[in-house]
Amino acid sequence: MTTDYRIIVADDHKIFRQGMKRLINEVPGLEVVGEASDGFELLSLMEKVSADMVLLDISMPGRRGIEAAREIISHYPQTQILFLTMHKTKEYLHHAISAGARGYLLKEDSDLELIAAIDTIRKGDVYVTRLLASEVSEDLLEISKGNIQSLVEPLSTREKEIVKLIAEGKSNKDIAEIFGISIRTVESHRANIMKKLDLSNTAELVRYAFQSGLTELDL
Repeated sequence: MTTDYRIIVADDHKIFRQGMKRLINEVPGLEVVGEASDGFELLSLMEKVSADMVLLDISMPGRRGIEAAREIISHYPQTQILFLTMHKTKEYLHHAISAGARGYLLKEDSDLELIAAIDTIRKGDVYVTRLLASEVSEDLLEISKGNIQSLVEPLSTREKEIVKLIAEGKSNKDIAEIFGISIRTVESHRANIMKKLDLSNTAELVRYAFQSGLTELDL
C-alpha cells in the first residue's frame, strides 16, 4: 500500500487553513496531518508529527515564517517547505528560497496552483508562482544550480544585528553603546550596509529589515 504524502498547514487564518486542508485531502495520495496558527505552534507540532511538506505563511504572529522555515530545514531537512503568501515581490521570494523553501505560491492563486506546486516539489524541482516566474527566469536558473547566496544580500552577522537595531529605532550612539564600539565605527558599518544593499536612506533600510525577517514586526 502506498504511503500518503504527509502535509502540515501553517497559517494564522483558520478559514484559509481549512480551505487548503479540504483541497489537499481531496487528492488521492495527499493527506493533511496537522495545522498550526503560528511559527511556535508549528515547531512544537513537528516534534510530535512527521511531515513530508509544510505549507507555510510568511507573515504570522510569534515566530515569522522565514525564521520557522530555517528552523525546520535545520532540524528536519527531509521536510519540504512551500510558502503560501500574499507578498508579490522578488525580495520575499529570494528570502524564502534562501531560507530553504522549495516553493513560493501566492495565496490568491492557491486554489489553481497548489496541487501543481506540491507535485513539482515532490519531483525534486522548485516551484514559483506564475506571476513571479516570468520575471525571475535568471534567478530561477541560479536557484536550480543551488547558487542561493547570489540572490541574498551578503551581510555579516554584525551587520544584520545593526540593521535590526536601526529598524527598532536605535540611534548610532545607542548602537555604539550596545556593542562597545565607537560611533564612527557604527557609521562605517552603516555606510557599508547601505552600499551592499544598494539603498539610499534609512526608510529603505528599515523596509529591508522587515522583508528579510531581521525583525519580528509584520509589514
